[in-house]
Amino acid sequence: MILCRIASFPKFFLKDVCSSEKSAVKCSYSLCNHTITRHCKRYQILHCIPYSSTIPGRQRLIISCVQQTPASIQGKSSESKSLMENLSQVDAYQIINAVTPPLDQGRHKGQAGKIAVIGGCREYTGAPYFAAISALKIGADLSHVFCTQDAATVIKSYSPELIVHPVLEESYNIKFDEKESVRKKVLEDVKKWIERFDCLVVGPGLGRDPFLLECVAEIIQLARQRNTPIVIDGDGLFLVTNNPELVAGYPLAILTPNVNEHKRLVQKVMEQNLNLVGGKQEIDENDAPQQLQILAGRMGGLTILQKGKVDLISDGNAVYGVSMFGSPRRCGGQGDILSGSVAVFSSWARQGAASNKDDTLFRFSSNPVILGAIAGSVLMRKAASLAFEQHKRSTVTTNIIEVLGNSCSWDKQS
Repeated sequence: MILCRIASFPKFFLKDVCSSEKSAVKCSYSLCNHTITRHCKRYQILHCIPYSSTIPGRQRLIISCVQQTPASIQGKSSESKSLMENLSQVDAYQIINAVTPPLDQGRHKGQAGKIAVIGGCREYTGAPYFAAISALKIGADLSHVFCTQDAATVIKSYSPELIVHPVLEESYNIKFDEKESVRKKVLEDVKKWIERFDCLVVGPGLGRDPFLLECVAEIIQLARQRNTPIVIDGDGLFLVTNNPELVAGYPLAILTPNVNEHKRLVQKVMEQNLNLVGGKQEIDENDAPQQLQILAGRMGGLTILQKGKVDLISDGNAVYGVSMFGSPRRCGGQGDILSGSVAVFSSWARQGAASNKDDTLFRFSSNPVILGAIAGSVLMRKAASLAFEQHKRSTVTTNIIEVLGNSCSWDKQS
């Protein structure tokens, strides 16, 4: 064991599980400044993944190898493409069917998932609604929204199905000397609920108010302490791009950036490593799988779902591509549907992993978060395709939500 300190985290124990060769290398996780004295001979890039420890205030760190050989780091397009596993339609449906729990009359409310969306302010009320209602339409039993008071009444008016908590606050609504007491109240209000949820969706309609973002950063830390999965989208990505330590090394975090959000994340996390992929920070289609794999590894093994013509998904160990279906209509709100979908499928995959009910869950990946991201991507693309067939250029997000239930034939009854 080697005692080390990483970024702003408390002290950690570093456990070296790669022991094939002795030589000093720098950890590839950009927020880590220690030197690994033993590293795996086969793989070039290593990173550290924290996981829960029984020692209060401490975590153990495992050195994990990003599975790519030194030659593949040079950014050659042919090797980059070989890193990615393109999933077929059959593969996708197998994952969805394996992850989705059966419809069983013996189950009770809440067992099929309890999702919470953290977002919604006076400017943005549609995004949190889209994420939360999508989770219900896919099959979650309960869907909550934690938003500002200005947004709450509007969101409630969209649907009586959602449970809306008007607990968040923005700077304009509070006095300077009240900020600390308000911050504590916000956290107390969220804390008494958070243990009930199977997954959080952070960011849809959140806005960029500094005080609100400070509170949400602490909510993310609360979720980490309780090992609650977190899907981060929208302005939540703005928050973690500027503060990557909030999610770095958390294997239950899923980032869902679009092309511009992904570019900013690359520039932030890889700013001191311009030679990782051909000396470029720009996103290149040929190098994208490799760059995503390195980025996910450098952030400590969290999962990134990079949205695009082909959705790329990686946790630093492998890259999966979802290119089936989709729509040429790029109306706003589709990313919110995706974040709600990924939240539901990830919680279902974790339940399946805990019960070990189906070995087919792990034929593609042993990481349930990866399986949830794949399933959410496929569902969203299929629903967008069905909506576009009917509405063509007039397709909007509500049209896509309407066909979520018909997008995949997964309903299983026992």
